[in-house]
Amino acid sequence: MKCPTNVTIKEVGPRDGLQNEPTFIETEDKIKWINMLSESGFSYIEITSFVHPKWIPALADAVQVAKEIKRKPDVTYAALVPNAKGLERALAAEVDEVSVFMSASETHNKKNINKSIDETFVILDEVIQEAQKANKTTRGYVSTVFGCPYEHEVSIEKVIRVADTLFESGIHELSLGDTVGVANPVQVESVIETLLKRYPSDKLALHFHDTRGVALTNIYVALTMGITTFDGAVGGLGGCPYAPGAAGNVTTEDLIYMLHGMEIETGVNEQRLLEAAMWIEDRIGKSLPSKNLRAFKGKKSM
Repeated sequence: MKCPTNVTIKEVGPRDGLQNEPTFIETEDKIKWINMLSESGFSYIEITSFVHPKWIPALADAVQVAKEIKRKPDVTYAALVPNAKGLERALAAEVDEVSVFMSASETHNKKNINKSIDETFVILDEVIQEAQKANKTTRGYVSTVFGCPYEHEVSIEKVIRVADTLFESGIHELSLGDTVGVANPVQVESVIETLLKRYPSDKLALHFHDTRGVALTNIYVALTMGITTFDGAVGGLGGCPYAPGAAGNVTTEDLIYMLHGMEIETGVNEQRLLEAAMWIEDRIGKSLPSKNLRAFKGKKSM
């Protein structure tokens, strides 16, 4: 099957990866790591979250991080924003893009956001409208697209309802999340096939967690269907406190290895990326699930 020749990898490790880590990464280290990622060739880095520090203490330094990183003009520096107060902080910190988030599952949405889906629509619409007034683009995340830890199966109709509402509010791209890591290739093909009847492929991205080790296989299916944007986290960092048992995101350097082997361009320098992965692994103080990183460290020790 034919695959695209170019793919965009959106690095979400500094936000989605670190927010779930029990070890607090010092602000200076976050800044240095993001700068390393900027030098690795990413065109998009989600650097932090402006959720209230009480809920995500690991990212309580969001404003300082956003203000003190060394920005490259060809990189979009994005941040997760939950509400109007979070948007005020994000705009003050001069983020380039605002990301909003919700779930296709009512139960997961209430666990994660403490609001119903309908209540969340109202809040996110305000964020999107105000962000646009400030000349910021907005990206949407919809969680539990392929399954929910509480409701289990999530109908495609629920996904479409969330997607339609967020696009109507004005997001320019929607990231479809396999929050629990339950998706399989046949399911991925079915979901994408349905959504491509409603939205152009360049409006959709995929965000896989690798709980069961099939994230790369699912990405390959999406590639053959014309999807060209994928989220990843260096080292395989991540998880979700409201998705019991969920592993981290698909490992960026494993994904890059696969894509480059398929002669698909990403713009990312694999050597620099692996060095950034090794650096953050050392700061976190535990072995990360990245297979490419293990191979890289093995070669260095020879």
